[in-house]
Amino acid sequence: MPQNQETINNTEDDNDSKEETLLASLGYKQELNRSWSGFSNFAISFSVISILSGCFTTFSQAWNNGGPIAISIGWPIISIFILIIGFCMAELASAYPTSGGIYWWASKLGGPKAGFFAGWLNLIGLLAVNASVIYGAATFLNIILGTYSRGYATNFLSGDIINQQFFLFVAIMVVITILNSFSSHVQAVLNNISVWWHVFGAAVIIAILLFTPTQHQSLKWIYTTQINNSGFAGGATYWLFVLPLGFLLTQYTITGFDASAHLSEETHGAHLTAANGIWKSIFYSAIGGYILLLAFLFAATNPEQVSSFDTAVNPYGAGSVIAILYSSLSPGMFMLVMVISTVGQLFCAVACLTSCSRMLFAFSRDGAVPGHKKWAKVNKDHVPVNAVLMSALIGVLITLPALWKSPRGIPSAFYAVVSIGVIGLYLAFLIPIWLRWREGNKFTPGEWNLGNKYKWMNLVAILEIVIVCFYFIMPFEPAAIPGNKEFTWIAVNYAPILMGINLIFLWLYWTLSAKKWFTGPKRTI
Repeated sequence: MPQNQETINNTEDDNDSKEETLLASLGYKQELNRSWSGFSNFAISFSVISILSGCFTTFSQAWNNGGPIAISIGWPIISIFILIIGFCMAELASAYPTSGGIYWWASKLGGPKAGFFAGWLNLIGLLAVNASVIYGAATFLNIILGTYSRGYATNFLSGDIINQQFFLFVAIMVVITILNSFSSHVQAVLNNISVWWHVFGAAVIIAILLFTPTQHQSLKWIYTTQINNSGFAGGATYWLFVLPLGFLLTQYTITGFDASAHLSEETHGAHLTAANGIWKSIFYSAIGGYILLLAFLFAATNPEQVSSFDTAVNPYGAGSVIAILYSSLSPGMFMLVMVISTVGQLFCAVACLTSCSRMLFAFSRDGAVPGHKKWAKVNKDHVPVNAVLMSALIGVLITLPALWKSPRGIPSAFYAVVSIGVIGLYLAFLIPIWLRWREGNKFTPGEWNLGNKYKWMNLVAILEIVIVCFYFIMPFEPAAIPGNKEFTWIAVNYAPILMGINLIFLWLYWTLSAKKWFTGPKRTI
């Protein structure tokens, strides 16, 4: 072996030994394979964020609720707030590099009760994000198959688009479950490939949108145009209610960056690499996503068609980015963009299930989940396969309402699952961030830390999360409001209902049972 290679290997072994010692000081033995590089750790958060997923699948939420300014102005503003949240979490990841992530931080700083609720909220959020990403990928794949094969479009499942999408959703879930059952090294390789697919894929799409359409919108139109397809009134309602609903695009797309923390126990030098993975994935996704979204708006030269709810005029749904692509690109370029995006979404789906299963594994390792012994078990390749299977099954169950569509054609169930993901994850983030701020100078920081900047960053992060969670339990259309003459349960944003049921269940579970036996993270060494 060449001397320099031997030196590198010895250095990695020494670093792994230090990481295992640090993990042991936090109470855990090394059960998972520490085979991920710092780049792979960054890659999983970058893949979970996935600008080829969120920017495509929730574009209509911003277009219909605010229009171009919800994107051109809203995206950079909201991204800054999310980056501040990421900085706060990176400091915690450096101090406590465990797979439990948010749950472990909350337990350490606030005790068993704080850890219990933070862990469950985090797990609920990850399950919902996993389901929403896969359903979005199924939607795009269904369009590709329907475009290429008219027989598929009209004959498969009697041509019912809703049933076709749900079938593909389940099929994709099965495939990524199988992929996540392989060794963690396979997941690392897939995420490394995913990064470059996202970088070069987004660059190709941007180039196509800039150079192939014969006409483009002006910068003035992009930065000043307002659109309100929500069904709610304009005026003050537009600025105070409708436009903030459009920010769901940014808040949903740039989430899941806690994946870097959940893979800490499988990453070399996690006390630094996991921290950097969190904030760098946010930063680069914010820049790449903004350029990509501006390219969409630049090519949106038929805004009336894009905004139409008439399926004869716009078969892809009001505000859909697919409507922009279809109206501005040649058939060949349209299909190329669709394929690039769909493959990116599939990479994202694999990463989401990986992150979710590791959280379920870590939380179960400490006995917090019913049937915890099954979900905390790892196979011969040190992969928590049972946790992977359970995460996939729950993802399918919570997406069952997507088999119905609201009267206006808005995919209310999809947006509800998206909202549950955003609310669950960000409420989970809020708990340890608040506890760290309350800890003040008594907190023992890791090598990556904020210094005294935590004092204002933590408070800004908390305020942003509270505001976001308020808006994302609101109805997405008038037909979702009880008492409205067009009210229907199919249009209801069931995010607050499901979150409410979950919170009541958790409170009862804690009060009647868990507080008697749950003591937080268990030492396994």
